[in-house]
Amino acid sequence: MHEEIAEDEAIAEVAPSEGPPTADAVFEALKSVFDPELGINVVDLGLVYDVQVAENGDIDIQYTLTTMGCPIGPMIEDQMRQFVRNLPGVGDIRPDMVLRPAWSPEMMSDEAKAALGVF
Repeated sequence: MHEEIAEDEAIAEVAPSEGPPTADAVFEALKSVFDPELGINVVDLGLVYDVQVAENGDIDIQYTLTTMGCPIGPMIEDQMRQFVRNLPGVGDIRPDMVLRPAWSPEMMSDEAKAALGVF
């Protein structure tokens, strides 16, 4: 009997919950989106500023690029939609590129700084 309860609890931990994903789950999915020139994901680069998840599952992602003239914005947005769409409970996905605050290397994670030799 005790084994059955433990098995049910384990299943509950891995089964997707009802409702929209959490902002943390969206950030994790966005770690699959890589800057093609730097080879580092957009979250560790510090390019994703904010994620808002509505009760209906709609997701707003505020992000920036490393430079204002960077031409990869549409590609990054397509990849964001591709990876976030795989989460359960997702509605519309709306990436929004912003220019303020301007990105700087200080926004990168320690792992990204180490990979790029920025200290």
